[in-house]
Amino acid sequence: MTWRWPAQVRHVRPDGRLLTLRPLTRGDRVEWEGVRSRNADWLRPWESTLPGPPAHPLTYPQLRRGLDRAAREGQALPLVIDVDGRIAGQVQLFDVLWGARRSATAGYWLAREATGQGFATWALAALVDHALLAAGLHRVEVSIRPENAASLRVVERLGLPEEGRQRGFMHVDGAWRDHRLFAVLAEDLGPQGFANGGLVRRLREDPAG
Repeated sequence: MTWRWPAQVRHVRPDGRLLTLRPLTRGDRVEWEGVRSRNADWLRPWESTLPGPPAHPLTYPQLRRGLDRAAREGQALPLVIDVDGRIAGQVQLFDVLWGARRSATAGYWLAREATGQGFATWALAALVDHALLAAGLHRVEVSIRPENAASLRVVERLGLPEEGRQRGFMHVDGAWRDHRLFAVLAEDLGPQGFANGGLVRRLREDPAG
């Protein structure tokens, strides 16, 4: 296990934009809460929910402490998508399993004002590269609702192999939802894989930018 926390991943894109994946900090509170508030309706159809009565929302300090604790214990890797010093969204690994599995699931969200610029694609690529090339995992899964066209374009651009349909995989927006399953193995980023050298390298070599 080569897991490290806190973790930070930085890439300068071909367009000169600096994309950084980093932990939430105390100083992010005002900006974070503003982004989440402005995008509540935008994100609601795609975010996981808890079955049963509505849960009392966590305060920002509770959220940050919980994410930090899970990351230190190797259970999750929650990172802000920071573009040129501004919060654009979040990308994370969750359901991290070690032992004989060494796997995790990746998820991400992006503020509406940040969409259409490739930030989610670059953030997911950077997260998967970090997980499989640096953090010691062997497999990363990405599960996406069939109706989520924007997220499907992200995995399609990265060339992630699709493995099938997960019935009732997650409780989202108040109901159990089917998801399409995509996955990447560490071998996929090696010499015989579809993304030799990593997904970020694949993006840099993509004529579409």
